[in-house]
Amino acid sequence: MNSLSTSERAFRLLNGIVCLYKPAGVHLSGCRHSLLLKLTQELNLCGVRSPENRVVISGDTTKELNVKVESSYADNVLVVGPRYQTQDIKCIWTTHLGKRVSGVCVIGLNKGTKMARILQNNYPLRTYHLHGQLGIMTKNMYIDGQVVEKGRFDFVKRENVDKLMSTIQASNQKKMFELANVDTQTQTAYDLATKGLIRPASTKSPLIYGIKCISLDLPNFIIEVNIINEYESYLLSLVHEIGLKLRCSATCTAIRCIRYSSFTIQQALLMKHWNLQYVLENMRECNSSYKQLSELPSFITEQSYFESNQKLTGVQ
Repeated sequence: MNSLSTSERAFRLLNGIVCLYKPAGVHLSGCRHSLLLKLTQELNLCGVRSPENRVVISGDTTKELNVKVESSYADNVLVVGPRYQTQDIKCIWTTHLGKRVSGVCVIGLNKGTKMARILQNNYPLRTYHLHGQLGIMTKNMYIDGQVVEKGRFDFVKRENVDKLMSTIQASNQKKMFELANVDTQTQTAYDLATKGLIRPASTKSPLIYGIKCISLDLPNFIIEVNIINEYESYLLSLVHEIGLKLRCSATCTAIRCIRYSSFTIQQALLMKHWNLQYVLENMRECNSSYKQLSELPSFITEQSYFESNQKLTGVQ
């Protein structure tokens, strides 16, 4: 941080998006608070402006007045607090990750909040690794819940799992066109498919674009799923459903997001690196990735998103 002579210059550079690694067991709001607290602490150590003085005029108004400059308590750090506080930095996340979910979390800071909202409007694809364990069922479908059932799992074969993955993917591909109100046997469906991913109009309908088993070491398994509009309870129920379809029980042991659009887990900053230097370096890289994304023909800008909403609502 030697190149940053003042905290004002450092604060002006905090405009963009950053890619963080959210640990499991921590709420997203807690991660946000930890990030902003660390940034403001380092900004205050960077060298802030001195307290402003005040002019004091005293004496008899009929005679020559005494004019002197004194320190202003209203601008003293001991009175008003640190120069930079957490509420001074605008911060929003592009997608909400549940407490049990770990992995890639894209956050917009200051002017980057606008970029984060545009990313949300583009309904980006997310990739998760779902870790599960066969032969056990819990009350909340997660490994830390109360066990309600145990059973055999030694009869589960890799070919059975792969066949189930193909079935789930095929049913969701059909669901894509149903949500778009298009018959799969028409030219319209083909033209729609050639334009890229078919995204649902509603943000409340989870849709799987790809799913496969990348590891099966009984009783443990790992499922890689490309999905949109997901939420924590849906991912937990997906692992639970896979167990039922395999004629045994299954519970989720971990959920890890490895990709958000073009932002990968390799770019994500670990919590120990959530400081001013690493955040600014990561922001520079992520802003470059965002710029490349925005140049794609399918990327929805803020203006085009506003115009599409006008057409849907009939506003002129």
